Amino acid sequence: MNYRHLTPSMSLLLAFEAAARHESYTRAAAELSLTQSAVSRQVQALEQQLGLTLFRREGRQVQLTDVGRLYQRELSEALGRIRSATLQALAYQSGVGTLRLATLPTFGSKWLLPRLHAFYSAHPGMLVHIHSRIEAINFDTSEIDAAIGVATHDLPGLVCHRLHAEELVVILPPELATDGAWGPARISGQVLLNVANNPHAWGEWFSHHALPHRAMRLGPSFELTSHLIQAVRAGIGIGLVPRILVQEELASGELFSPGEPFASQRSYYLIYPPRNEALPSLRAFRSWLLEQI
Repeated sequence: MNYRHLTPSMSLLLAFEAAARHESYTRAAAELSLTQSAVSRQVQALEQQLGLTLFRREGRQVQLTDVGRLYQRELSEALGRIRSATLQALAYQSGVGTLRLATLPTFGSKWLLPRLHAFYSAHPGMLVHIHSRIEAINFDTSEIDAAIGVATHDLPGLVCHRLHAEELVVILPPELATDGAWGPARISGQVLLNVANNPHAWGEWFSHHALPHRAMRLGPSFELTSHLIQAVRAGIGIGLVPRILVQEELASGELFSPGEPFASQRSYYLIYPPRNEALPSLRAFRSWLLEQI
């Protein structure tokens, strides 16, 4: 086989990848600043060159075929590696590193951002762009270089640096601090607020204290830990949150926590794909972060 046919032009590959990701020529065209007909022609040219049917066309709708989906998956990873290689070369050439970091919103605002000035002081030529993310990051389809998140174990296919074990504390509004003793039995009878990305936290706490799960009174769920904290302050219920996110509030008396911290099954991790390991900005940030933790 002619190897030229196995290496289509970048314009054809980019048009297909965008159309496949959106399953829409219109949205792909908007992303690439092309016309819809131009995207359609490039995809058809790619199909003719490969001798494959990558899309099924039904009126104005397009859907990936099975072979198209396979091609998209492999191609997305390859394009991600190309973009990463380009960024690394630019970083080395300029001497100024840029890191695109995804982090949990409350961790970013409560822990990372108040300390980030120390990183800039140590590395004045580098920039860290913060992106708030709750969901898992797909490094092959996003432009994120690294992420800080929580997990119960190392994630396959990624470099994972365990930062610290998550410790959870029960939090109540300060006016309840003098309202008698707050042991596990009394806490278990309250309205229990939880965060959507850790729905099993109260179940683990109940098991830890040998309390029956049927007694659990789950209240509202919140997407952000910061919103749960505000709900506790408003008297809606009591929460179970990472201690690292409420240290200032507990020290100042804005919140009250009865009992000792409870070790959850999760830990905080810095994660990134192996191809990004040599990024100067990531290497500098990783060293700084591990020292801070």
